[in-house]
Amino acid sequence: QVAESGGGLVQPGGSLRLSCIVSGFTLDIKHIGWFRQAPGKGREGVSSIRRSDGSTVYGEFVKGRFTISEDTANNTAFLQLDSLKPDAPATYFCATGTNPYSQGDILLDPRAFDYWGQGTQVTVSS
Repeated sequence: QVAESGGGLVQPGGSLRLSCIVSGFTLDIKHIGWFRQAPGKGREGVSSIRRSDGSTVYGEFVKGRFTISEDTANNTAFLQLDSLKPDAPATYFCATGTNPYSQGDILLDPRAFDYWGQGTQVTVSS
């Protein structure tokens, strides 16, 4: 199971920290990713992390503003959102994947992930 939390309303330029708690067959998980989806749009890769080497990948739109991390002991992943820009509200999803060969930009593709949470909404508005 995957469960996100930490979303909310924040002013432009503000920050949020999203959390993703993973339970179940956690030893099978090879990578954890964050995606976002605005109403009427497709799911967009934000960032992912590989458990085998800790390598990370970010969507081009992130531009150094977000940071992904993981507390492996507690099976929790985080996404630190800084310098948030005013935009349409979006739901941020956490997902896990089990393919050990997936890496790089593939980890920004939703098809590389097997299990998804319900999402947490982020709204950036003044």
